[in-house]
Amino acid sequence: MIKTDILIIGAGPTGLFTVFEAGLLKLKCHLIDALPQPGGQCTELYPKKPIFDIPAYPEILAGDLTDKLMEQIKQFEPTFTLGERADTIEKLEDGTFIVTTNKGTKHHAPVVAIAGGLGSFEPRKPPIPNIEKYEGKGVEYMIREPEMYRNKDVVIAGGGDSALDWSIFLTNVAKSVTLVHRRNEFRGALDSVNKVQELKNSGKINLITPAEIKGIVGDEHLTGVEIEKKGEPNFVLNVDHFIPLFGLVPKLGPIANWGLEIEKNAIKVNNALDYQTNIPGIYAIGDVNTYPGKLKLILCGFHEATLMCQSAFQRIHPDKKNIFKYTTVGGVEGFDGTKKEASKAVVKKIE
Repeated sequence: MIKTDILIIGAGPTGLFTVFEAGLLKLKCHLIDALPQPGGQCTELYPKKPIFDIPAYPEILAGDLTDKLMEQIKQFEPTFTLGERADTIEKLEDGTFIVTTNKGTKHHAPVVAIAGGLGSFEPRKPPIPNIEKYEGKGVEYMIREPEMYRNKDVVIAGGGDSALDWSIFLTNVAKSVTLVHRRNEFRGALDSVNKVQELKNSGKINLITPAEIKGIVGDEHLTGVEIEKKGEPNFVLNVDHFIPLFGLVPKLGPIANWGLEIEKNAIKVNNALDYQTNIPGIYAIGDVNTYPGKLKLILCGFHEATLMCQSAFQRIHPDKKNIFKYTTVGGVEGFDGTKKEASKAVVKKIE
């Protein structure tokens, strides 16, 4: 039985930052994640994707953000159960919880913080005949290593932030970048839309709108895509790689059966107070939760984690008064001016 103060389900950026905020309150954390390493989507899906909305970082790669967060929290000695999925939860008579993973590992804590991001996920695939045949043979649904596109002809489909950001990024890597979107308007950040327009005007991006990719050309490997552009005959564009970026299909998985109030595949929380769910002692922070005005940003997850930890302290120590101080008062080692040598996080790795 693994015992801790706050059991965090999900080791993505929000879950990792929770360790820091809890550490300031001298609360210990243990994290569970189905992936074999910390970082969540930032590590698993797009470690080389640039992120632009982290304070003090004009730009930081998703994988580097994970590294920085791990460095920030190692002084608080978090422990991990990795490569295992949180499966069941049991609330004991004293109000504490036991969470058991799919491999039978049991965890005991007075507070559970669900920071599972989108939950389990899979890419949303376009309805193109035989696209599965070309997966890994020119069709990729996510970009793990940009260098594989060095000096290649690449076509990206999509109209959100990922499609825009990767189109911009790959202009400095690929031989050519073509962005195809079914509308003339984009859903991404205005700054990214403006950058794509500038790159189009300078001839660095081939922008085709309104248009859709309807077919794939090639025998054993993709050699081109068939494009349907409104008002024009279909044509084939010769490319080496096709990257459809239409987002992820999120699934809460076993958490959906825990008796939590769910709305549109997200967990409803009380954002007016502390991001607690309908079950006292269980919180939901980051992309996994929903409330009026919710924004799915890493920055918002950090804010939610901060307030959640204040509430968790009162739940764990109802007789203690937590006097909030700025971290600049005495550092982050309890505000007492002492420094301790940082130690490595203890990780229970996937077998």
